[in-house]
Amino acid sequence: MVNNEAPAVVVRDLHARRGRHPVLHCLSLTVPRGIVMGLIGPSGCGKTTLMRSIVGVQIVQSGEVTVLGEPAGTASLRRRVGYVTQDASIYDDLTVRQNLAYFRAVLGVPRGDVDRVIEATDLGSNAGQLAGSLSGGQRSRVSLAGALLGSPELLVLDEPTVGLDPVLRVELWGLFHRLAAAGTSLLVSSHVMDEAARCDRLLLMRHGEVLADDTPQGLLAATGTADIEAAFLALIAEHPAAPDEAAS
Repeated sequence: MVNNEAPAVVVRDLHARRGRHPVLHCLSLTVPRGIVMGLIGPSGCGKTTLMRSIVGVQIVQSGEVTVLGEPAGTASLRRRVGYVTQDASIYDDLTVRQNLAYFRAVLGVPRGDVDRVIEATDLGSNAGQLAGSLSGGQRSRVSLAGALLGSPELLVLDEPTVGLDPVLRVELWGLFHRLAAAGTSLLVSSHVMDEAARCDRLLLMRHGEVLADDTPQGLLAATGTADIEAAFLALIAEHPAAPDEAAS
């Protein structure tokens, strides 16, 4: 039985490596339901490894990851969790619509969902275009559209706005908040500090550890700073000792 009252994600004492390098160090955190949770930190701090652990594709050394009330990677979560990687996961020899139709068939969701996600990601003018001819930003949007198929309860988005123009970035953040208002939980990673203020709550990471878990306003108040970048730097100054960062 699914527990809809449980947080979207609970991570307890998680340790993970990439290759020979420890990346996550006794990491514990919670992602509440129905909010946009930002995962903010520099490249190499462990954001991608954490996200891979949440969607169940990362081998972990120890710890526990619970997603929507079930262990991460459970087969029944496949339709309930959408995942967008940093590199677009699409087929270059298929059109945008053909890519989405294929993903729809794999998920077993209604045919009309393809039109819905094309509209949501502003891909209407590109629907008949081969994916291999798209720009980087357009390819990212196709990946996001694929993740939206079936209206998943949790969206895990690894730097989804990289390479997008400012107008589309603003539109996508608007989409993220509309999804959250409708009950979807979102975990969105970024190394761009100005995107942090768009989130309902923030996890600030460095060297595989969480430096802070708070609202943007709470972080500014706690650090006495005027913006998230300054708050992040203030937190780093409070935690100066750290190992070399491993690749995420």
